[in-house]
Amino acid sequence: MPDILKQPLTPSAPSTGDALIVRRDLLVACLATLGILASLVMRFIFRSSTFHYEIPLLVVLVVGGGILWLDLLRRILRGNFGADLLAGFSIVASLFIHHNGTHQYLAGAIVVLMLSGGTALEAYAIRSASSVLRALAKRMPSVGHVQRNGSLVHVSLSEIHPGDIITVFPHETCPADARVIRGHGSMDESFLTGEPYGVPKTPGSEVLSGAINGEAALELQVLRAPADSRYEAIMRVMRDAEQRRPRMRRLADRLGAWYTPAAVLIALLAWYISQDPTRFLAVLVVATPCPLIIAIPVAIIGTVSLAARRGIVIRDPAVLERIDTCTTVFFDKTGTLTYGRPRLTELLPADGFDRQELLALVAGLEQYSRHPLAHAVVEAAKREAVRIPQAIDVSEPPGHGLTGTVNGSNLIITGRSKVPVDIQNHLPPIAGGLECVVLLNNRYAALLRFQDEPRADVTSFISHLGPQNNKHKMSRIILLTGDREDEAQRMAQHAGIKEVFAGKTPEEKLEIVRSTTAQHPTLYLGDGINDAPAMLAATAAIAFGANSDVTSEAAGAVILEPSFRKLDELLHIARRLRSVAMSSAVGGMALSIIAITLAALGLLVPVAGALFQELIDLVAVLNALRAALPPKELSHI
Repeated sequence: MPDILKQPLTPSAPSTGDALIVRRDLLVACLATLGILASLVMRFIFRSSTFHYEIPLLVVLVVGGGILWLDLLRRILRGNFGADLLAGFSIVASLFIHHNGTHQYLAGAIVVLMLSGGTALEAYAIRSASSVLRALAKRMPSVGHVQRNGSLVHVSLSEIHPGDIITVFPHETCPADARVIRGHGSMDESFLTGEPYGVPKTPGSEVLSGAINGEAALELQVLRAPADSRYEAIMRVMRDAEQRRPRMRRLADRLGAWYTPAAVLIALLAWYISQDPTRFLAVLVVATPCPLIIAIPVAIIGTVSLAARRGIVIRDPAVLERIDTCTTVFFDKTGTLTYGRPRLTELLPADGFDRQELLALVAGLEQYSRHPLAHAVVEAAKREAVRIPQAIDVSEPPGHGLTGTVNGSNLIITGRSKVPVDIQNHLPPIAGGLECVVLLNNRYAALLRFQDEPRADVTSFISHLGPQNNKHKMSRIILLTGDREDEAQRMAQHAGIKEVFAGKTPEEKLEIVRSTTAQHPTLYLGDGINDAPAMLAATAAIAFGANSDVTSEAAGAVILEPSFRKLDELLHIARRLRSVAMSSAVGGMALSIIAITLAALGLLVPVAGALFQELIDLVAVLNALRAALPPKELSHI
């Protein structure tokens, strides 16, 4: 179990290293601000001598600049020559260059403020962008009610252990994954499962942590500690999103790879030709690529925030850059192209059994399961106005179906392959769709058949996927599924997908995606645990829904409200981010090049150049903030 799951449920859990960097840069920014203000006050209000009003600026350069340079040196030793290296050169140059007998400390102090303030702004924006998800963490209780030595005691979540007996009072939130041992009621699990209805609970029923209890108090036995619960696993998505620095800032480093040496060369030439060292400093100051250092992260964080407000969790901001490069897209079937909510289409009773009675018995047991097929049975019973009885001794071991006692009869609902061979020989032939076998008191009673309905917007989305959403066009669309060939072909024909790989194991999915990704950038969309390996092999991966924490871990983005309209929004959001980020970066750099020319010609002194660079930064950042504003239309389907 990863250590991060052992952390307490807090609204924010940034890593220690990131937190120290944030505090460090905030302190440096505050020091630079106070130093600049103190120098200006001493110079223009108290009319202090040059020596005295330069002291605060010297402190800023030596202390604040020294701290920033230590960080730059560590990155240089690792071979990381970032776009902010020019700022470091400017800080050092300002210590040694004079102009008309005056030090250039003020210009250097302004650069210290720009560099530290930009990093702090980026870190603050990362934390702010996930406020939507942090709101989920706040709903988790801080204590649980545990039976100890015959009495009910209130303990912190860290003191709840597997096997403990806990009580969840009406309208409280369940603190751990558990199984009901006493009481009947219902729980709202919609924020975890996406199903907008209360799930009935009876002895034997499992309860997810984070589920909200209904009107009746329930006693439960804890299955997993809160730190290992389903809720906490989903919260890990939030923590990862907060801790990951936006890797699309690599764009800044790529642009800086040619911009930085070019600016240094121009500065040296200006110094050599004019024999004036202040021109060298002036060029470096105005060349400081703050549009890259600040504007791109602001655009990224604005996009992450916009996506969160649209029900899309960006776990890894790099996915926003990668999506726009993908030319091949893989779709899983169940839960991705379909709703993952099958309908009961046939109930075929065996000889001697009544259909209505069987439907009532099966619904009585299925109402305690969270399986999509269970919901389909219960809905069918409600449509036919069948009275649904209560069940007891409910058990649902993974991979073995559902068992329980209904009206005194032992009921088993399982798959065709799980029943004895002599029963398999009497089953109706396999047809299209999903199916379950019903055993009543160990006798074959019925066969249930289901159809999983395709999403309403799947056809329109796939029909416009290539020409609308990607400048390279997603020229290859593939259905990759573990389902049977006939089911996969039926879905592909409905959706308009030409290429199908059916009946594939997770290992086979992984190999197909891996080999394809080696040739072309790939995008993978899925919702199940068996999708996770293939997701990791794809260039970019998107999870439909947070029902599988493993899939969410593997995906760069999670669509909490699965629909192709939301997916279309994500594709447009990603493409818009690239446009906004490039316009901020390239536009800011273009203005900086104009300023570099003026500085090289001696028309901009270092301090004026620093102020001009601040104006460029302001324009670039204001443009970058557009990424957080929703356009009039985010989807075209």
